[in-house]
Amino acid sequence: MSQPATISADKPHIVLHEAESAVSISLMNAYSWTLGRGSENDVPLADKCASRNHAMLQLVGESSYFLIDLGSRNGSFVNGRRVTIPVNLKNGDRITLGETNLEFHCPEITTTPETESTQNDEKTDAIATAMLHRRQLITVLVVDIRDFTKLTQQMDEQILSEAIGTWFRRAGQIIDRHGSWVDKYIGDAVMTVWIHETEKNSDTVATQDMLKVYRALYELYEMSNDLNHEFDLPFQLRVGAGINTGYAMVGQMGTSQHPDYTALGDTVNAAFRLESSTKQLGMDVAIGSATYSHTPYAAVLLPFKQYSVDLKGYSAPTVTYAGTFSDLGLYTQKLD
Repeated sequence: MSQPATISADKPHIVLHEAESAVSISLMNAYSWTLGRGSENDVPLADKCASRNHAMLQLVGESSYFLIDLGSRNGSFVNGRRVTIPVNLKNGDRITLGETNLEFHCPEITTTPETESTQNDEKTDAIATAMLHRRQLITVLVVDIRDFTKLTQQMDEQILSEAIGTWFRRAGQIIDRHGSWVDKYIGDAVMTVWIHETEKNSDTVATQDMLKVYRALYELYEMSNDLNHEFDLPFQLRVGAGINTGYAMVGQMGTSQHPDYTALGDTVNAAFRLESSTKQLGMDVAIGSATYSHTPYAAVLLPFKQYSVDLKGYSAPTVTYAGTFSDLGLYTQKLD
């Protein structure tokens, strides 16, 4: 772990307390930072009570930092409270990993231009940022852990932390393997975005692009099932999902050295609503009509049924196609 000689106090950083020393570690120019006993971590911990891969700090958007426990044995704590789902950190939060104490610092930065040069730099940055926001065709996947509140009420906190931390870690690995990233953590759910490169005047999504989405989702389902055999859970861990395809404003949040893409718009909102609709329908997966139209051989190979659902916030019923993970598994197998 190489650290710069000095770190500006007004930039995001953590302070790692070891023995009688304190080390400041910058949280700039990266998406995420792993912490653990293993030497392969971005922040190795000299702590026998820390797990090899203990926790991860992840930047979401421009300035939201999350602490994610990676299924550690002794848990991750923020201000004395055990982390079971990703926690959005605030300036001054105290983090405990094993027997290691850290402090998170992300002060609000306010700048007053002092010279014409500074003003010009800010104007240039604003123009560059605006140019990096454009309308693009995307597919949004939202995956939610079912009955999470019941799990928290019925499970030992340590086992719950290990199980859910393992789920988030493996979910990130699966999504990365299929060409995307975890765009947002929303309590017990994750949101993922695939950006589609289309030809001029064409809204066609490449077959392989859509298959990545479905294969990632099916792997997430299989991984969730595997956890039922690894942990002593009071009932079966289940997930549900919503998928939506459409245009959205996709922008780079951050700097050119730290590009963090996210999407905004109705396409994203509808994906969350579709995920919620699976509970009404008694299904596992709900996809939007545009997603269905871009799905290769959907009418022949994907055994989802058409429904008309009332999505929260929408004035008219919405057409969706919904089915089970078994249906999805058959579909992906046929295309392998």
